[in-house]
Amino acid sequence: MNNPANKRQNINDFFEVYAHALEIHDTKGMTFLHNIPCTMVSDDALTLFNDASKLEGFFNQGMTFYRQFGIVHARPDVRSKVDLTTKIANVKVNWRYLDGLMQPVYNCDYHYVMKLDKNKHWKILFSVSVNERERMEEWKSNRTVDTVA
Repeated sequence: MNNPANKRQNINDFFEVYAHALEIHDTKGMTFLHNIPCTMVSDDALTLFNDASKLEGFFNQGMTFYRQFGIVHARPDVRSKVDLTTKIANVKVNWRYLDGLMQPVYNCDYHYVMKLDKNKHWKILFSVSVNERERMEEWKSNRTVDTVA
């Protein structure tokens, strides 16, 4: 018998839910999509979150940037998914951030290690920002040049 309650969540659906939470500044929802503990890594930092409220605070700081620079929409493009086990996957995503007129602001790449929870929903265990800081800086410097011109 096919029971929908036992159906494994589609990875694209997961990232659409994540993007929606980001767009409406639902930092509690974004936090819920992460395993606790989880780890975030970039070239400049490694942060382990053992507490959901600290992760939510981190996301709240990010929302300030999105509001300040007019980022209204987020579009995830899942580039690849490799099942490492039956419950763990490595996922590569390109995020496109757009303004209120659907004009590109910047895009960046992330790699995620994700795990299915007991309800067969994906949770982010490990997040690697491949190039977001560089892409943001590039966009901000181009924006400054355009503003000055």
